[in-house]
Amino acid sequence: TDSDIEQAISKVSARDLEDIRFAQAQVRNFAEKQRACLQDLEVETLPGVVLGHKNIPVDTVGCYVPGGKYPMVASAHMSVVTARVAGVKKIIACAPPFQGGPHPAIVAAMHMGGADEIYVLGGIQAVGAMALGTETIGRVDMLVGPGNAFVAEAKRQLYGRIGIDLFAGPTETLVIADDSVDGEICATDLLGQAEHGPTSPAVLLTNSPKLARDTMAEIERQLKILPTAEIAAKAWADYGEVIVCDSYEEMVVEADRIASEHVQVMTRDPDYFLGNMRNYGALFLGPRTNVAYGDKVIGTNHTLPTAGAARYTGGLWVGKFLKTVTYQRVLTDEASAMIGEYCSRLCILEGFAGHAEQANVRVRRYGGRNVPYAAAAE
Repeated sequence: TDSDIEQAISKVSARDLEDIRFAQAQVRNFAEKQRACLQDLEVETLPGVVLGHKNIPVDTVGCYVPGGKYPMVASAHMSVVTARVAGVKKIIACAPPFQGGPHPAIVAAMHMGGADEIYVLGGIQAVGAMALGTETIGRVDMLVGPGNAFVAEAKRQLYGRIGIDLFAGPTETLVIADDSVDGEICATDLLGQAEHGPTSPAVLLTNSPKLARDTMAEIERQLKILPTAEIAAKAWADYGEVIVCDSYEEMVVEADRIASEHVQVMTRDPDYFLGNMRNYGALFLGPRTNVAYGDKVIGTNHTLPTAGAARYTGGLWVGKFLKTVTYQRVLTDEASAMIGEYCSRLCILEGFAGHAEQANVRVRRYGGRNVPYAAAAE
């Protein structure tokens, strides 16, 4: 209720509210710029033949914000704000209870981002409620947001009945570095993502054997002081890798093979990788930026493809909430008859007599030709 929302927001400090506003402003600004790139189209492709497309927002979206282990406040920005910029009519947001009740900062972020309805409901219960509908929660057309393995599996099973953003697996990070940086910053960026969970891959790709050794030593040092070391150490032990290559070219080949969710590039020429890499969720170019900036505040979306899916898709963005749909019109009798003749023959080529008659009836009416029934217009 409105009073519940007000009560939750009252528990959030002024500094935290300002930080949320700043982060959402960055996400909103970039999403608006992306939306402006997506133009409707109408063009006359042949005399009298007009084709077009429109970008129509999805009507209703459900945004899931994880909050069981960590209160993922930023996920509200990435889903709710982006859906609102896209023009979605109704946004429903769900997050699990945190320490027995709604997490105040998550509720604040959902509300400030533009959610129309907010529910304290987590896991597959939330996913199922939004996807199928209940007495109190309306069914959505599309479901977005990260979650644990159970949430991911629920989304997989529901896909088709509703739309989803993507199939999300454990967080992945790939650090591409040469000897222009040191082991401390590489280790920090690897462990910073390894703390997501014990199955999160963290990979260093370098052409410097010395940097490889220094980074591994630095990881061992940092694991002695990192508060989340228990999780990060497990991820590094089971899913960590260090790959040494001979050249930038080989590093690109390896990086594209891995197709990581996050790719941090810290080399003398990071733009080489921007220009040549093809498979990644998001690139973080140069040592001045990092994956945490993208996760929380800089403005690009943090819901990204994992498990090699970067080979065929990007992550969540304003375009995911839009349906690009086409239309056509034929303005003249001559154009209809001309297209109809081609269509008639192509339909008969495939054995579709009924399809051919859709064309033939127009060739007869608008072209004045006597085409035999269910035959090709010669």
